Amino acid sequence: MTALDLSSPVAVVGTGTMGQGIAQVALVAGHPVRLYDAAPGRAREAADAIGARLDRLVEKERLTSAERDAARARLRPAEALAELADCALVVEAVLERLDVKQELFRALEDVVGDDCLLATNTSSLSVTAIGGALRNPGRFVGLHFFNPAPLLPLVEVVSGFATDVASATRAYETARAWGKTPVACADTPGFIVNRVARPFYAEAFAVHEDQGADPATIDAVLRESGGFRMGAFELTDLIGQDVNESVTHSVWQAFFQDVRFTPSLAQRRLVESGRLGRKSGHGWYDYGDGAERPEPHTAEPASPPAYVVVEGDLGPAAEVVALVREAGIEVRREDEDRGTRLVLPSGGQLVLADGQTSVEFRDVVYFDLALDYRAATRVALSASQSTSPETVAQATGLFQALGKKVSVIGDVPGMIVARTVARIVDLAVEAVAKGVATEEDVDTAMRLGVNYPLGPLEWSRRLGGGWACELLDNLHACAPTGRYAPSLALYRHAYASDKQEGGTS
Repeated sequence: MTALDLSSPVAVVGTGTMGQGIAQVALVAGHPVRLYDAAPGRAREAADAIGARLDRLVEKERLTSAERDAARARLRPAEALAELADCALVVEAVLERLDVKQELFRALEDVVGDDCLLATNTSSLSVTAIGGALRNPGRFVGLHFFNPAPLLPLVEVVSGFATDVASATRAYETARAWGKTPVACADTPGFIVNRVARPFYAEAFAVHEDQGADPATIDAVLRESGGFRMGAFELTDLIGQDVNESVTHSVWQAFFQDVRFTPSLAQRRLVESGRLGRKSGHGWYDYGDGAERPEPHTAEPASPPAYVVVEGDLGPAAEVVALVREAGIEVRREDEDRGTRLVLPSGGQLVLADGQTSVEFRDVVYFDLALDYRAATRVALSASQSTSPETVAQATGLFQALGKKVSVIGDVPGMIVARTVARIVDLAVEAVAKGVATEEDVDTAMRLGVNYPLGPLEWSRRLGGGWACELLDNLHACAPTGRYAPSLALYRHAYASDKQEGGTS
């Protein structure tokens, strides 16, 4: 099954920001495009807005004047649904309400031909449930674009329970012909991106709610150590707290209130208070005139230790040992089988975040996971009130000697980056195991849809197959609510990886 012919008209119903964006994508690809909106005059306004954006593309030399003029000639507002009768594809981008979408598609089914592909751009509703209102749900598919649709490459092509393979394939190939990067996925709550991404927000909010660190510090650690483009607090302020919370709540409800997707009470309070982020002038941060962005907590300069003793293999943090040597600090080695830690001159230990708390051990400082310890500009440390101040100071001085800013946070199990990545890996592995999407498509979706520095499965391979499982096991022991219990899929993934690496089951 091939993509739609460029001569085939495409219709977009709903002319808000997303609807206009989808229409622009189809238009620039070369299709005749019809715009329809139930509100009188809205389709004409949307056509004018798209025309203005085409002008800007000409100014930026991304379109020629001739291409713009040809595109404008192919764009037509529609006064009634009947004007969409000859369309080969209709994409809906209206209100996120099941009843509204079902009513629209029932009306469309009476208008368009039997071979017309019907698609919803829903981000949170069930494609199967929307299509269930149709006489022929086999031609119904999800085409989930990301905002802004003309710029972001990812499109999730979602097959409902009754979607025909031919319809899904045609939708997939059409999205690819439009210059997008499609990924195929089954109809599951949140599809790929909104399902797997939930811990990125949830764990940051949880660390804040547990008084582990303030939003500015958590965001800085996620960016400067984790390699994420934005931190969770600044990103949700950009998205809109109401929008982000609505998606979280929808996924949580759709999974029968699975504790792993539980919404944040702190975010609920933001929404209730009207602090919705940038659009309202205040969210986690204040965006009012003259407001200053809070700075992350950064430790004062401390003296580095004269030496460190390396015990065992530091696994994902092995690069730290090389950096210590390069900084001119003496590295001593002990028995490889004694553990996986650095011992400081104070006698205290420096250990990579493993899901346990510092208070459980004598004089332990944890350091957080980094995407790349050499490139990271900040490292988080955590310690308990019983940790020796000398050990905290030596750990701080050590990482400062490596050229890193240091943020000392509370005694939070799994810290910030480590627990976030472990949970994302878990949900990604589970999604693959349940047939939601392939490993390749999950990784592509998370890199392109939310700009993750690595796909979750690629990250898991880097860290070692059992890393996320062990960390979550430890976290679950600290907080046995079920939120951190590793999925069965992750257990299997860990054991399979162990066997491939020569371990025993």
